[in-house]
Amino acid sequence: MTDQPRDVFGGVDTHTDTHHAAVVDALGRHLADAQFPTTSEGYHALLTWLRSHGNVCAVGVEGTGSYGTQLARVLAAAGLTVFDINRPDRRIRHRQGKSDPIDAYAAAQAVAAGRADIVPKAHDGAAESLRVLHNARTSAVKARTQAINQIRSLLVTAPDTLRAQLRGLAAADLIATFSRLRPSGDLATPAAAAKFTLRRLARRYQELGREIEDYDSELTSLATQAAPELVSVNGVGPETAARLLAAVGDNPERLRSEAAFAHLCGVAPIPASSGRRDRHRLNRGGNRSANAALYRIVVVRMRHDQRTRDYIARRTAQGLQKKDIIRCLKRYVAREVFRALTCADTPRIDLAQAA
Repeated sequence: MTDQPRDVFGGVDTHTDTHHAAVVDALGRHLADAQFPTTSEGYHALLTWLRSHGNVCAVGVEGTGSYGTQLARVLAAAGLTVFDINRPDRRIRHRQGKSDPIDAYAAAQAVAAGRADIVPKAHDGAAESLRVLHNARTSAVKARTQAINQIRSLLVTAPDTLRAQLRGLAAADLIATFSRLRPSGDLATPAAAAKFTLRRLARRYQELGREIEDYDSELTSLATQAAPELVSVNGVGPETAARLLAAVGDNPERLRSEAAFAHLCGVAPIPASSGRRDRHRLNRGGNRSANAALYRIVVVRMRHDQRTRDYIARRTAQGLQKKDIIRCLKRYVAREVFRALTCADTPRIDLAQAA
Protein backbone atom coordinates (compact mmCIF):
# COMPACT_ATOMS: atom_id res chain seq x y z
CA MET A 1 0.00 0.00 0.00
CA THR A 2 1.43 3.36 -1.05
CA ASP A 3 1.50 6.10 1.58
CA GLN A 4 -0.36 9.26 0.64
CA PRO A 5 1.77 12.44 0.64
CA ARG A 6 1.24 14.50 3.76
CA ASP A 7 -0.43 17.89 3.62
CA VAL A 8 1.96 20.79 4.14
CA PHE A 9 1.74 24.58 4.15
CA GLY A 10 4.34 27.02 2.92
CA GLY A 11 5.39 30.48 3.99
CA VAL A 12 7.73 32.95 2.28
CA ASP A 13 9.53 35.98 3.67
CA THR A 14 10.28 38.14 0.62
CA HIS A 15 13.15 40.55 -0.05
CA THR A 16 14.72 42.32 -3.01
CA ASP A 17 17.38 39.74 -3.86
CA THR A 18 16.30 36.62 -1.95
CA HIS A 19 13.17 34.86 -0.70
CA HIS A 20 13.26 32.67 2.40
CA ALA A 21 10.73 29.82 2.34
CA ALA A 22 9.55 27.53 5.12
CA VAL A 23 7.29 24.48 5.33
CA VAL A 24 5.11 23.30 8.22
CA ASP A 25 2.71 20.39 8.57
CA ALA A 26 -1.02 20.60 9.30
CA LEU A 27 -0.27 21.04 13.03
CA GLY A 28 2.12 23.92 12.40
CA ARG A 29 5.27 21.94 13.21
CA HIS A 30 8.48 23.11 11.51
CA LEU A 31 9.68 20.84 8.71
CA ALA A 32 12.30 22.75 6.71
CA ASP A 33 13.36 26.16 5.46
CA ALA A 34 15.61 27.38 2.66
CA GLN A 35 16.62 30.52 0.79
CA PHE A 36 16.23 31.14 -2.96
CA PRO A 37 17.28 33.96 -5.32
CA THR A 38 14.67 36.25 -6.86
CA THR A 39 15.17 35.00 -10.39
CA SER A 40 13.04 32.91 -12.71
CA GLU A 41 15.14 29.86 -11.85
CA GLY A 42 14.90 30.69 -8.17
CA TYR A 43 11.09 30.94 -8.24
CA HIS A 44 10.73 27.53 -9.90
CA ALA A 45 13.34 26.01 -7.57
CA LEU A 46 11.31 27.29 -4.62
CA LEU A 47 8.16 25.75 -6.09
CA THR A 48 9.90 22.38 -6.61
CA TRP A 49 11.32 22.51 -3.08
CA LEU A 50 7.87 23.15 -1.58
CA ARG A 51 6.33 20.22 -3.45
CA SER A 52 9.15 17.90 -2.40
CA HIS A 53 7.81 17.98 1.17
CA GLY A 54 4.29 16.78 0.36
CA ASN A 55 0.95 18.00 -0.91
CA VAL A 56 1.13 21.80 -0.72
CA CYS A 57 -2.31 22.98 0.43
CA ALA A 58 -1.55 26.71 0.42
CA VAL A 59 1.32 29.17 0.58
CA GLY A 60 1.49 32.46 2.48
CA VAL A 61 3.63 35.14 0.83
CA GLU A 62 4.60 38.42 2.45
CA GLY A 63 4.38 41.51 0.26
CA THR A 64 2.44 40.16 -2.71
CA GLY A 65 2.08 43.77 -3.85
CA SER A 66 5.83 44.46 -3.82
CA TYR A 67 8.75 42.06 -3.36
CA GLY A 68 6.55 38.97 -3.59
CA THR A 69 4.56 39.93 -6.70
CA GLN A 70 6.38 37.75 -9.21
CA LEU A 71 6.62 34.79 -6.85
CA ALA A 72 2.87 34.95 -6.22
CA ARG A 73 2.32 34.92 -9.99
CA VAL A 74 4.49 31.82 -10.41
CA LEU A 75 2.84 29.94 -7.54
CA ALA A 76 -0.67 30.81 -8.71
CA ALA A 77 0.17 29.77 -12.30
CA ALA A 78 1.32 26.42 -10.90
CA GLY A 79 -2.11 25.87 -9.36
CA LEU A 80 -1.25 26.62 -5.73
CA THR A 81 -3.50 28.62 -3.43
CA VAL A 82 -1.68 31.81 -2.42
CA PHE A 83 -2.53 34.09 0.51
CA ASP A 84 -1.14 37.52 1.31
CA ILE A 85 0.56 37.72 4.71
CA ASN A 86 0.64 40.89 6.74
CA ARG A 87 3.69 41.83 8.78
CA PRO A 88 3.72 39.97 12.13
CA ASP A 89 2.27 41.72 15.14
CA ARG A 90 4.87 43.80 17.00
CA ARG A 91 4.18 42.03 20.30
CA ILE A 92 4.78 38.66 18.69
CA ARG A 93 7.91 39.91 16.95
CA HIS A 94 9.20 41.39 20.22
CA ARG A 95 8.67 38.05 21.97
CA GLN A 96 9.97 35.71 19.26
CA GLY A 97 12.62 37.85 17.64
CA LYS A 98 13.16 38.74 14.00
CA SER A 99 14.90 36.73 11.27
CA ASP A 100 14.07 35.46 7.81
CA PRO A 101 13.39 31.85 8.96
CA ILE A 102 11.23 33.07 11.86
CA ASP A 103 9.12 35.25 9.55
CA ALA A 104 8.81 32.48 6.95
CA TYR A 105 7.66 29.94 9.54
CA ALA A 106 5.23 32.50 10.99
CA ALA A 107 3.72 32.99 7.51
CA ALA A 108 3.37 29.22 7.01
CA GLN A 109 1.77 28.77 10.44
CA ALA A 110 -0.69 31.59 9.76
CA VAL A 111 -1.85 29.75 6.65
CA ALA A 112 -2.03 26.39 8.41
CA ALA A 113 -4.07 27.88 11.26
CA GLY A 114 -6.48 29.62 8.90
CA ARG A 115 -5.56 33.11 10.09
CA ALA A 116 -4.38 34.11 6.61
CA ASP A 117 -7.33 34.46 4.25
CA ILE A 118 -6.45 37.48 2.11
CA VAL A 119 -6.41 36.59 -1.58
CA PRO A 120 -3.74 38.75 -3.30
CA LYS A 121 -4.31 40.74 -6.45
CA ALA A 122 -3.45 38.88 -9.64
CA HIS A 123 -1.24 41.66 -11.10
CA ASP A 124 -1.63 40.18 -14.58
CA GLY A 125 -4.17 42.27 -16.49
CA ALA A 126 -5.51 45.72 -17.30
CA ALA A 127 -5.83 46.74 -13.64
CA GLU A 128 -2.10 46.26 -13.15
CA SER A 129 -1.39 48.28 -16.30
CA LEU A 130 -3.64 51.07 -15.02
CA ARG A 131 -1.83 51.03 -11.68
CA VAL A 132 1.54 51.45 -13.39
CA LEU A 133 0.32 54.26 -15.64
CA HIS A 134 -1.49 56.02 -12.80
CA ASN A 135 1.57 55.91 -10.53
CA ALA A 136 3.67 57.46 -13.28
CA ARG A 137 1.02 60.13 -13.90
CA THR A 138 0.91 60.96 -10.19
CA SER A 139 4.68 61.46 -10.06
CA ALA A 140 4.50 63.70 -13.15
CA VAL A 141 1.78 65.83 -11.55
CA LYS A 142 3.87 66.21 -8.38
CA ALA A 143 6.94 67.15 -10.41
CA ARG A 144 4.94 69.76 -12.36
CA THR A 145 3.61 71.24 -9.13
CA GLN A 146 7.14 71.36 -7.77
CA ALA A 147 8.32 73.15 -10.92
CA ILE A 148 5.70 75.94 -10.69
CA ASN A 149 6.41 76.30 -6.96
CA GLN A 150 10.11 76.72 -7.72
CA ILE A 151 9.28 79.34 -10.33
CA ARG A 152 7.16 81.34 -7.89
CA SER A 153 9.83 81.04 -5.21
CA LEU A 154 12.55 82.20 -7.58
CA LEU A 155 10.48 85.22 -8.59
CA VAL A 156 10.43 86.38 -4.98
CA THR A 157 14.21 86.83 -4.94
CA ALA A 158 14.74 87.68 -8.62
CA PRO A 159 16.07 91.15 -9.53
CA ASP A 160 13.35 93.79 -9.57
CA THR A 161 13.98 94.57 -13.23
CA LEU A 162 12.75 91.08 -14.04
CA ARG A 163 9.93 91.00 -11.48
CA ALA A 164 8.48 94.30 -12.68
CA GLN A 165 7.76 92.80 -16.10
CA LEU A 166 5.87 89.83 -14.66
CA ARG A 167 3.67 91.23 -11.91
CA GLY A 168 0.03 90.23 -12.22
CA LEU A 169 0.51 87.47 -14.79
CA ALA A 170 -1.36 84.20 -14.36
CA ALA A 171 0.50 80.90 -14.12
CA ALA A 172 -0.11 79.99 -17.77
CA ASP A 173 1.14 83.39 -18.93
CA LEU A 174 4.21 83.09 -16.70
CA ILE A 175 5.10 79.70 -18.16
CA ALA A 176 4.63 80.93 -21.73
CA THR A 177 6.73 84.03 -21.07
CA PHE A 178 9.56 82.21 -19.30
CA SER A 179 9.79 79.48 -21.95
CA ARG A 180 10.57 82.20 -24.54
CA LEU A 181 13.31 83.89 -22.51
CA ARG A 182 16.68 84.28 -24.20
CA PRO A 183 19.20 84.58 -21.37
CA SER A 184 22.49 86.20 -22.29
CA GLY A 185 25.55 87.40 -20.48
CA ASP A 186 27.59 85.94 -17.66
CA LEU A 187 25.65 83.52 -15.41
CA ALA A 188 27.53 85.01 -12.48
CA THR A 189 25.10 87.92 -12.87
CA PRO A 190 21.94 87.21 -10.79
CA ALA A 191 19.61 88.47 -13.54
CA ALA A 192 21.16 86.17 -16.18
CA ALA A 193 21.14 83.19 -13.81
CA ALA A 194 17.50 83.83 -12.93
CA LYS A 195 16.46 84.02 -16.59
CA PHE A 196 18.39 80.85 -17.43
CA THR A 197 16.80 78.93 -14.55
CA LEU A 198 13.29 80.25 -15.18
CA ARG A 199 13.44 79.19 -18.84
CA ARG A 200 14.57 75.68 -17.87
CA LEU A 201 11.84 75.36 -15.22
CA ALA A 202 9.15 76.65 -17.59
CA ARG A 203 10.12 74.20 -20.31
CA ARG A 204 10.17 71.40 -17.74
CA TYR A 205 6.65 72.42 -16.72
CA GLN A 206 5.47 72.32 -20.34
CA GLU A 207 7.08 68.94 -21.00
CA LEU A 208 5.48 67.48 -17.88
CA GLY A 209 2.14 68.88 -19.01
CA ARG A 210 2.45 67.04 -22.33
CA GLU A 211 3.45 63.87 -20.49
CA ILE A 212 0.39 64.11 -18.24
CA GLU A 213 -1.85 64.57 -21.28
CA ASP A 214 -0.39 61.40 -22.79
CA TYR A 215 -1.06 59.48 -19.57
CA ASP A 216 -4.63 60.82 -19.46
CA SER A 217 -5.22 59.63 -23.01
CA GLU A 218 -3.89 56.15 -22.27
CA LEU A 219 -5.80 55.91 -18.99
CA THR A 220 -9.03 56.91 -20.71
CA SER A 221 -8.64 54.31 -23.44
CA LEU A 222 -7.55 51.49 -21.12
CA ALA A 223 -10.13 52.19 -18.39
CA THR A 224 -12.94 52.33 -20.95
CA GLN A 225 -11.88 48.97 -22.39
CA ALA A 226 -11.28 47.30 -19.03
CA ALA A 227 -14.38 48.47 -17.14
CA PRO A 228 -16.97 50.30 -19.29
CA GLU A 229 -19.61 49.83 -16.58
CA LEU A 230 -17.41 51.62 -14.05
CA VAL A 231 -16.60 54.54 -16.36
CA SER A 232 -20.32 55.00 -17.02
CA VAL A 233 -21.03 55.55 -13.30
CA ASN A 234 -21.98 59.14 -12.55
CA GLY A 235 -18.92 61.07 -11.36
CA VAL A 236 -16.30 58.50 -12.41
CA GLY A 237 -13.59 59.76 -14.75
CA PRO A 238 -10.58 57.90 -16.20
CA GLU A 239 -8.21 58.88 -13.37
CA THR A 240 -10.76 57.92 -10.72
CA ALA A 241 -11.49 54.63 -12.49
CA ALA A 242 -7.77 53.86 -12.60
CA ARG A 243 -7.49 54.37 -8.84
CA LEU A 244 -10.41 52.05 -8.12
CA LEU A 245 -9.35 49.33 -10.56
CA ALA A 246 -5.80 49.41 -9.20
CA ALA A 247 -7.15 48.94 -5.67
CA VAL A 248 -9.38 46.01 -6.64
CA GLY A 249 -6.94 44.27 -8.97
CA ASP A 250 -7.48 42.01 -11.93
CA ASN A 251 -9.44 39.50 -9.85
CA PRO A 252 -12.35 41.41 -8.25
CA GLU A 253 -13.94 38.09 -7.29
CA ARG A 254 -11.51 38.01 -4.37
CA LEU A 255 -13.79 40.58 -2.71
CA ARG A 256 -16.55 38.48 -1.16
CA SER A 257 -19.13 41.26 -0.83
CA GLU A 258 -19.72 44.98 -1.23
CA ALA A 259 -19.04 45.29 2.51
CA ALA A 260 -15.56 43.83 1.89
CA PHE A 261 -15.03 46.41 -0.86
CA ALA A 262 -16.15 49.16 1.53
CA HIS A 263 -13.56 47.97 4.07
CA LEU A 264 -10.92 47.88 1.34
CA CYS A 265 -11.67 51.53 0.52
CA GLY A 266 -11.86 52.60 4.17
CA VAL A 267 -15.50 53.74 3.99
CA ALA A 268 -17.05 51.08 6.25
CA PRO A 269 -18.04 52.75 9.55
CA ILE A 270 -16.26 51.29 12.59
CA PRO A 271 -18.57 50.53 15.56
CA ALA A 272 -17.62 52.60 18.62
CA SER A 273 -20.64 52.05 20.86
CA SER A 274 -20.52 51.76 24.62
CA GLY A 275 -23.38 51.41 27.10
CA ARG A 276 -26.33 53.52 26.02
CA ARG A 277 -24.33 55.37 23.41
CA ASP A 278 -24.65 53.95 19.89
CA ARG A 279 -22.21 55.48 17.43
CA HIS A 280 -19.68 54.77 14.70
CA ARG A 281 -16.29 56.36 14.18
CA LEU A 282 -14.28 57.31 11.11
CA ASN A 283 -12.46 54.45 9.39
CA ARG A 284 -8.85 55.54 8.84
CA GLY A 285 -7.78 52.22 7.30
CA GLY A 286 -8.13 50.77 3.85
CA ASN A 287 -6.65 51.85 0.55
CA ARG A 288 -6.35 55.63 0.81
CA SER A 289 -6.06 56.11 -2.96
CA ALA A 290 -9.40 54.33 -3.47
CA ASN A 291 -10.85 56.34 -0.60
CA ALA A 292 -9.77 59.55 -2.33
CA ALA A 293 -11.38 58.33 -5.56
CA LEU A 294 -14.73 57.80 -3.80
CA TYR A 295 -14.43 61.25 -2.22
CA ARG A 296 -13.88 62.77 -5.66
CA ILE A 297 -17.01 61.04 -6.99
CA VAL A 298 -19.03 62.41 -4.08
CA VAL A 299 -17.72 65.96 -4.64
CA VAL A 300 -18.67 65.79 -8.34
CA ARG A 301 -22.17 64.60 -7.48
CA MET A 302 -22.59 67.26 -4.82
CA ARG A 303 -22.08 69.85 -7.54
CA HIS A 304 -23.94 68.29 -10.47
CA ASP A 305 -26.36 65.61 -9.24
CA GLN A 306 -29.75 66.84 -8.03
CA ARG A 307 -30.52 63.60 -6.22
CA THR A 308 -27.35 63.97 -4.13
CA ARG A 309 -28.08 67.64 -3.38
CA ASP A 310 -31.57 66.72 -2.17
CA TYR A 311 -30.08 64.06 0.11
CA ILE A 312 -27.59 66.56 1.55
CA ALA A 313 -30.38 69.07 2.25
CA ARG A 314 -32.47 66.46 4.03
CA ARG A 315 -29.61 65.14 6.14
CA THR A 316 -28.51 68.67 7.01
CA ALA A 317 -32.03 69.38 8.26
CA GLN A 318 -31.67 66.31 10.48
CA GLY A 319 -28.64 67.89 12.15
CA LEU A 320 -25.76 66.08 10.42
CA GLN A 321 -22.56 67.95 9.63
CA LYS A 322 -21.21 68.09 6.11
CA LYS A 323 -18.30 65.72 6.85
CA ASP A 324 -20.72 63.09 8.24
CA ILE A 325 -22.95 63.39 5.19
CA ILE A 326 -19.96 62.90 2.91
CA ARG A 327 -19.04 59.72 4.82
CA CYS A 328 -22.55 58.36 4.25
CA LEU A 329 -22.41 59.24 0.56
CA LYS A 330 -19.02 57.56 0.15
CA ARG A 331 -20.50 54.38 1.57
CA TYR A 332 -23.41 54.51 -0.90
CA VAL A 333 -21.05 55.24 -3.80
CA ALA A 334 -18.86 52.28 -2.76
CA ARG A 335 -21.88 50.01 -3.12
CA GLU A 336 -22.63 51.36 -6.59
CA VAL A 337 -18.99 51.10 -7.68
CA PHE A 338 -18.77 47.51 -6.44
CA ARG A 339 -21.82 46.63 -8.51
CA ALA A 340 -20.16 48.16 -11.58
CA LEU A 341 -16.85 46.40 -10.96
CA THR A 342 -18.32 42.95 -10.43
CA CYS A 343 -21.58 43.27 -12.39
CA ALA A 344 -23.30 42.10 -9.20
CA ASP A 345 -27.04 42.43 -8.76
CA THR A 346 -26.74 44.66 -5.70
CA PRO A 347 -29.97 46.66 -5.28
CA ARG A 348 -29.70 50.34 -6.12
CA ILE A 349 -29.61 52.68 -3.14
CA ASP A 350 -32.49 55.13 -3.11
CA LEU A 351 -31.11 58.30 -1.56
CA ALA A 352 -34.61 59.62 -1.15
CA GLN A 353 -35.33 56.80 1.32
CA ALA A 354 -31.84 56.38 2.84
CA ALA A 355 -31.52 57.33 6.48
